[in-house]
Amino acid sequence: MNHTENEKTSEQRAAELLKQMTLREKVGQLSQRLYGFRIYERDGDTIEFDREFKEEVEKYSGLGTVYGLYRADPWSGRDYGNGLYGPWAVKAYNQMQRYVLEHSRLKIPVLLSTECPHGHQALDGYLLPVNLAMGATFHPELIRQAYQVCGEQLKSMGVDLALISLLDVARDPRWGRTEECFSEDPWLCSRMAEQVVQAVQNAGVDVVAKHFAAQGEGTGGVNASAARIGERELREIHLPAMKACCDAGVKGVMAAYNEIDGVYCHINHHLLTDILRGEMGFDGVVMADGCALDRLDTVTGDNALSGALAVKVGMDIGLWDTAFGRLEEAVEKGYISEAEIDRAVMQVLKLKFERGLFDHPYLDERTEAKVFSYEEYPQSLEIARESVVLLENREACLPLEKETGQIAVIGPNADDIYNQLGDYSPQVKEEDSVTVLGGIRRRAEQAGVSVKYARGCGTTEGIREEMEQAVSLAAESDVTVLVLGGSSSRFGKVSFDTNGAAVAGEGVSMDCGEGVDAADVELPAVQKQLLEQVLDAGKKVVVIIMGGRPYAPGIASERADALLYAFYPGIRGGQAIAEILFGDVNPSGRLPVSVPKCSGQIPVYYNYKNSYSGMDYYDQPDGPAYIFGDGKGYSSFEYSDASLSKEQISLTELETSGVTLRMKVKNAGEREGYAVPLLYIAGQQGSVVRRVKELKGMEKVLLKSREEKEIVITLPYEAFAVWDMQMRHVTEPGKVKLMLEESGSTVWSGLLEIMR
Repeated sequence: MNHTENEKTSEQRAAELLKQMTLREKVGQLSQRLYGFRIYERDGDTIEFDREFKEEVEKYSGLGTVYGLYRADPWSGRDYGNGLYGPWAVKAYNQMQRYVLEHSRLKIPVLLSTECPHGHQALDGYLLPVNLAMGATFHPELIRQAYQVCGEQLKSMGVDLALISLLDVARDPRWGRTEECFSEDPWLCSRMAEQVVQAVQNAGVDVVAKHFAAQGEGTGGVNASAARIGERELREIHLPAMKACCDAGVKGVMAAYNEIDGVYCHINHHLLTDILRGEMGFDGVVMADGCALDRLDTVTGDNALSGALAVKVGMDIGLWDTAFGRLEEAVEKGYISEAEIDRAVMQVLKLKFERGLFDHPYLDERTEAKVFSYEEYPQSLEIARESVVLLENREACLPLEKETGQIAVIGPNADDIYNQLGDYSPQVKEEDSVTVLGGIRRRAEQAGVSVKYARGCGTTEGIREEMEQAVSLAAESDVTVLVLGGSSSRFGKVSFDTNGAAVAGEGVSMDCGEGVDAADVELPAVQKQLLEQVLDAGKKVVVIIMGGRPYAPGIASERADALLYAFYPGIRGGQAIAEILFGDVNPSGRLPVSVPKCSGQIPVYYNYKNSYSGMDYYDQPDGPAYIFGDGKGYSSFEYSDASLSKEQISLTELETSGVTLRMKVKNAGEREGYAVPLLYIAGQQGSVVRRVKELKGMEKVLLKSREEKEIVITLPYEAFAVWDMQMRHVTEPGKVKLMLEESGSTVWSGLLEIMR
C-alpha cells in the first residue's frame, strides 16, 4: 500500500472500492450464509475446505462474513478429534482467507464472526460463568477483566466479530435464555454490557451486541415470541443497555427474532433507524439473527421482498438465510434500488478497512498458539467465587467446621461439568474442569474429611434404586450437600433446529437454554422428590440450586440448613463452591433476578410500576421468595455517617454536578469480605407513573475484618430522567426518595427535592 493510500480514510477507501463492484459482488458482501464449522474437514494436520464454500466464493467473487469457523459443540459436530484449535485454528483461518482473496476479483478479504456468549465457544476457548452469574457478582470491573482475556484469545485466532449477548433483560424466568441476561434490572445490565464492549474492542475484536430488542419480554416466556409492550416499557427497560453499548463505541448489533407490537425487529424502521442510528448515534453494522430474515416471509409472503425490506430499514449482514442471497432478484422486481444496497455494503467494506484486513489479512503461523489457561487467567474462577448467592444460613450452618465427619454429595448437578457451563458451551477437557463433587473432594482431603457421592437422580428423570441409595447415604453422613437445579447441556440426547436452538422433547435432559422454555419454574418433579427425602433423612443439609433461571425453591427455602444459588458458575464453579462451603471464600453474590415462589406469581421483578401492588394474591403471601439484591455472607456490615451532597437541588445544578452520597461502611465480622451497597431511587412526583424503586448506583468494597472505608456514589442528571408524556427523556422537578440497601435490607434512606 502506497503512502497516498495510507492517508485515505477507511470510508474513502470503501467508497472507491464500492464503485468498482458489480451488484452480485455487493450482495456477496452482505452474505453470511455458510455455517463455518461445516465448510472444512480436518484429517490430522490436513485441512480441506468443501465444495459449498468454494462455490459460494466463486458465485460472489469473494465473501462478506463467515460464521463460526471455530464453533465446537454437539450441534456443530466438532470436537477435539475433528475440530480446530491450537496451530490448526491459525492454519485453517489463513487457508480460508487465502482462498477468498485468490478468488476475489477485487481482492476483498472475509470477516470472521464467532459466538462468545460467556467466553469463546471453541475448543480450548476461555470460558466464563453465564451472564446471570456475572450479574450476580455486581462487579463490573471484574467482568471487564475477564472479557479482556476473551478478547485477547479471539484476536489471536483472527476473529473480527464477537457475537455477545448483552442486550437481553430477564423479565420472565420461564424463558430458557434467561441465563444469557445479566439481570432483570436495566441499569445493572447496562453497566455490565458497556464493560464487555470496552474490554473486547480494546483487545482488537469488534463486538456484535445481541439481541435488539425486548427479547426478554416474550409472551408467556416463549422464545422469540411477541413482546406485548408499549414504547415506554421498551425505552425504560430494554433500550438502556443498547444505549450504553453505543456510548461505549460498539461496532455491531444483532437484531432479535421477536416482534414488538406487530412489527418484527428485523424490519422495524423505528427501532433500527430512528432510534438506533438516529437517537443513539450508532454507526456500525447491523446483523440478522440466524435464519431470521427467512422468517419474515410470514408477513411478506415473498423471500426476496423479506431481504429487501430488511436492507431498507438498516440491516447490513444476514445469517444463514436465503433472503439476502435473493437481493439481485429484489432489485429486478423493483423491491429495492442498488443505491439502497450500497448503503449496507459500505458499512461492511468500511468495517473491513477499519479492521486492517486489506493490509494484513493473515495470522502469523510462526508464533506458537497461546494457551489461555485458567491458572494463568483466574478471572473465570473469581467470577464464580463472587457470583454464588447465599440465601439461607440457619444457625451459622456454613462455613463447614474442620471437624466435620462424613460429607455426602448428592444430586444431578453435583458431578456433571456440562451442567455447570450453560448453553453455547464447547467440549471441554477433564483436566480443566472442577465439578462440585471434585471441588469438595479436593478441599476435604486437606481437612481429612471423608466424602461419598450418589447422584440420586438426573435432571428430569430417575430410578428408584438410585434415589434410595442417595437417601441412605444422606442418613449416614454428618453433612449432605445436595446439588439440584437445571441443565442447558447439549451433550446428551438433543436434536437441533436450523438455527442451532435445541428442540425440546421426550428424553431430552435439558430444561433450560435456547429453545427450552418452561411453563413451570419449580424444580423438576424427580428433584423435588429427592429434596424432600434427603431433608427428611439428612442430619445437616446444604442445598445448592444451580441453573440458568431462578427456580422456585419450594421447601428448600424453609427446611434446608443452608441454601445457595449458583447460576451456571462455569468450568471452575465446583472449586468456587467448595471454597465457599469450607469458608475459604466469603460469599458476596447478590441476586440479579428475583426468585418466584411459584409460576403463577410471574412477573416477579422488583421494579414494577407504582400503579399497582405487585405479586398480591389471596392464595400466596406477598412478594417473591427472594428479591433482587438478596444475598448473605459470613460477615455483617455497619453503615454510618451518611451525607447527601444536596437535599434540594436545581435542575441546572443537577446537570452540572449530580448528587453524591457519602457514607462509611465497616466490616463488623471476623472474615474479610465484600460489602455490596446498592443505591435505589423512587420518584414520588412527576408526569408519568414511576417504578416502586430503581437501581441507580452501587459499589463493591472489599474490607478486612473490622476495617472501615468511605463509599462515594454519585448519581448523575440522567439517573433521575424519565420518558415523559411526550416521550422525551427529561428530568422533572419533584421529590425523589433515595434508599441504600445491603443484602436486601435498607441501611439508609433520604429525600431529595429537585427544583426548577
